[in-house]
Amino acid sequence: MWLLLFIIALLYVLGNAFLLLRMTSIPKIPKNFIARPYDDDEEDE
Repeated sequence: MWLLLFIIALLYVLGNAFLLLRMTSIPKIPKNFIARPYDDDEEDE
């Protein structure tokens, strides 16, 4: 009985870890993407 509960808990933890890793994957940025500078960049000087 305890072995079955342990296996279920282990599968639950591994499944959640896998889902978190998939959700936090690095987004694919298009090659032609150009970052726009902030308007107040010169005020930092």
